Amino acid sequence: MAEDMKFYFVWLSVIMVGIFVLQLVVPGFTEIFVLNGEALTGDVWRFVSAVFLHGGLGHLVYNLFALLLFGGILESQIGSRKFLWVFLITGVLANVFSVGFYSSSLGASGAIFGVIGALVVLRPGMTVWAFGMPMPMLLAGVFWAGGDVLGAVAFFSGNPISNTGNLAHLSGMFFGVLGGFWFRGLRKRESREGVSVRIDERSMRRWEDRFLG
Repeated sequence: MAEDMKFYFVWLSVIMVGIFVLQLVVPGFTEIFVLNGEALTGDVWRFVSAVFLHGGLGHLVYNLFALLLFGGILESQIGSRKFLWVFLITGVLANVFSVGFYSSSLGASGAIFGVIGALVVLRPGMTVWAFGMPMPMLLAGVFWAGGDVLGAVAFFSGNPISNTGNLAHLSGMFFGVLGGFWFRGLRKRESREGVSVRIDERSMRRWEDRFLG
């Protein structure tokens, strides 16, 4: 483990639950923070705030389940601070990429797919339960991405399958995969730099006595 766990994946989940309660009880709350075209004309906070909003209880529960599962694994792999950056950066970049394609969008799915993308690189052989069966993380990631590709094709053809933000999912996963490769390279560099050569003290003294004595 890279550092002591701060359990940021849990705190992020708590924050999203709290914000969802505000969405329910505060009139106009969602409209102030949802991602829409106003983000391009000055309301830049929407790129961040929309990550923590949700369109309904089912949407929230699905994202919480994924975050608590995959977020906990990734945080234990790369450390709490790096995990938080992965979540925030991939979520924001997913929103930046997709803002021009949807009239409005909200949810942590882009960030969660960023977490999944990083795990696909860092733990490709990890067994997960997906699509009703156990499978390697790499294969599950391919299937999830494939489903979003089909959804994106349907969206651009004018016959969207659902209101799912497939482009946000794909872009979040793409940036997560990039982050995963970066972390894997960083891990290899740290491993090389951490290699030490241990010399037996008695052997060193015998060498000194023989050649310097």
